[in-house]
Amino acid sequence: MNPQEIKDFLKSIKNTDIEEMKYQSGNSSLYLKKTNVEPVTNKNNFTETIPQKIEEKKPALIAIKSTMVGTFASSQSNDKPPYVKEGDIIAKGQKVGRIEAMKIIKDVLSSVEGKVIKVLVSNGQSVEYGQQLFLLEQLKQSNK
Repeated sequence: MNPQEIKDFLKSIKNTDIEEMKYQSGNSSLYLKKTNVEPVTNKNNFTETIPQKIEEKKPALIAIKSTMVGTFASSQSNDKPPYVKEGDIIAKGQKVGRIEAMKIIKDVLSSVEGKVIKVLVSNGQSVEYGQQLFLLEQLKQSNK
């Protein structure tokens, strides 16, 4: 394949869901894999693509976990709104739920200030010790 044929071929698969491909014809073979690339022009005025690692800094998610086995309650009672829902900003020490076992009720408190990204359990669901209940994106870290 000459460079123009390769360019034409790349253009034809650019907007498809093909991620990886191997082409073989006679003694020639071509292996293609889609990655984040940045075009670079060399001294021969031929454009090459050089893979570039792009690291997206995703915020670390912090889990609020169950401290006991029991039944999770997302609100004070069934006719009241939940303590927190996805998207809420919560403070350190804020009540986010309750767990009941044998008439013993223990509040579930947030250990960090953050935004609730995901509620992993529903009201009335049985939970295990150490089970993740909520995922939070931490808003600020304390420097202690």
